[in-house]
Amino acid sequence: MKSLRSLLAASCLFAAHSITAATGPAIFNVSDYGAAGDGKKLDTAAFNNAITACTQAGGGTVYVPPGNYLTGTVELKSHVTLELSAGATILGSENPDDYPSTKSVWDDARAVMAPLIYAVDAENITITGRGTIDGQGAIWWRRLRLNDPRKFPPGPQTDDDRAEAKKLSRGRPHLFRPVRCKDIVLENVNLRNSAEWHVHPMLCENLRIDGITINAPATMAHNTDGINPESCRNVQILNCRIDTGDDCVTLKSGINELGRKMGRPDENITIANCVMIHGHGGVTVGSEMSGGVRNIVVTNCVFQATDVGIRIKSQRGRGGVVEGLSVSNVVMLDVPSPFTITTFYAGSDQPDAVFPVDEGTPRYRDMLFSNITARGAKTAGSITGLRELPIENLTFNNVHLEAATGFTCTNAKGITFLDCVINTVNGPAVLVKNSTDIDTARLKTTAPHDGVPLILFPK
Repeated sequence: MKSLRSLLAASCLFAAHSITAATGPAIFNVSDYGAAGDGKKLDTAAFNNAITACTQAGGGTVYVPPGNYLTGTVELKSHVTLELSAGATILGSENPDDYPSTKSVWDDARAVMAPLIYAVDAENITITGRGTIDGQGAIWWRRLRLNDPRKFPPGPQTDDDRAEAKKLSRGRPHLFRPVRCKDIVLENVNLRNSAEWHVHPMLCENLRIDGITINAPATMAHNTDGINPESCRNVQILNCRIDTGDDCVTLKSGINELGRKMGRPDENITIANCVMIHGHGGVTVGSEMSGGVRNIVVTNCVFQATDVGIRIKSQRGRGGVVEGLSVSNVVMLDVPSPFTITTFYAGSDQPDAVFPVDEGTPRYRDMLFSNITARGAKTAGSITGLRELPIENLTFNNVHLEAATGFTCTNAKGITFLDCVINTVNGPAVLVKNSTDIDTARLKTTAPHDGVPLILFPK
């Protein structure tokens, strides 16, 4: 009887092992599909063939062992995990021909360059591991400068320069752009030197970006935004370090009539436990926000030497609503403007004109900023609405700002400073222009100036 029980137990163990082995995740090593990993041979086909085989097997892991893998556009598909081992680096090709043209999400008639890593209408996709994805952006940034001599003089000087400038005719590739995808994970990997934006999810749902680092030079790395969810829903950006040549995180939802027609807001987004360094903005909304941005939480973050801390920008003609934004437990150091909140973004607009309120009028409302400290600022911040539609219902609670000049409210309504401290080198703590219902009853300064009021209402 004992022998029978032992035999049955062994049979069950073998059966369980067989089932696990049969149903466990399949591994597809890109080396087995011809990837050289020498940084010279183009490995695009090997990566795409490994992904295709993985998909045909029902899903699994495409494994990238240590090495340097030069590729053009790689397309991820449903139920595929791309795992970059420590010591593995994907190098974006410098040749525009290695990135095919694709249709724009917003305008089918317009073609755009495909990114380095791509996914369309896929679900359950993951990029993970301790490896690196390097866009090798320097040549692309140089092409941009050669293409715009008015902004970047002197422009092309040689035949080689002119040839390089022409290579920008279809734009620049993003590093990772999933489109209309669901259940996406991007974790732990190192991203650097994208030709343009690093991470650009579009019309995606259920996205977690966790523990990644993004690096690009603060100068000369033009338009190298870190993470830009556009018209996405249910997004988590957690535990990331972002140091870029443009905005660190930007929330978008399409531009002007095309964005309003699509009507897909960026919504239900959490940004937590992140460090933002350099870059134009720590967390930015817009200016392409015509489909709306709502239900956003930014918490437990550090901004250091970004041009702006929280930047919300739009202009007449955009339309859309930005609402339900909560920013808390943020420390800013050497950020020239901790808050820049404006619906008057275009410098060519008419500042004193009053336009009809219509579908192209952007609306900002219902925002809370709490437990925020900023030191080393040039200005404490600014709120600038439109005369025809003020920015309304913003609360600053327990916000401590040290700046050369104070906070300006222009064309605003229902702005509350609750238990806030604003210390300036010169001038009042708050300057109020053409605004109503500005509650500063619990605002103070610990560094008053003789003869200077705490709040100034200029005539």
